[in-house]
Amino acid sequence: MKTIFLALALIATGVQAAEEADNSPCDAVENDVQTLECSAYSKTTAEQLLNDNFQGLTERMQTLYGNNKAQLTDITGKLKAAQQQWLKTRDADCAVEAFPATAGSKAHTIALNDCIARMSDERSEFLESIGQE
Repeated sequence: MKTIFLALALIATGVQAAEEADNSPCDAVENDVQTLECSAYSKTTAEQLLNDNFQGLTERMQTLYGNNKAQLTDITGKLKAAQQQWLKTRDADCAVEAFPATAGSKAHTIALNDCIARMSDERSEFLESIGQE
């Protein structure tokens, strides 16, 4: 009987945790403040995914080229340089995209966050595709 209650408690806890994980500031956005919070959340989430996918890519390269130190060093250096350059380009492009809004305004911040999130998501997909078998 204790096992059944323990199992039910674990299931209920898991369901509650899943529901909490699904909640985001982007649920039921109704005003500018909520839109700003949603854009910040989207940017942070997209950048975390971008970092995770870059880390995953470096791990895949380790698996693919770990037996050849020269190749691994070469590809790792190229990946880091490409990622740094891409980040600069993303930030510059997003500054241009957000330019019509007054710098420092909510509209400017939202446009910047949305651009960074969108471009980061696109880059994440690209990084995830490299080195897949």
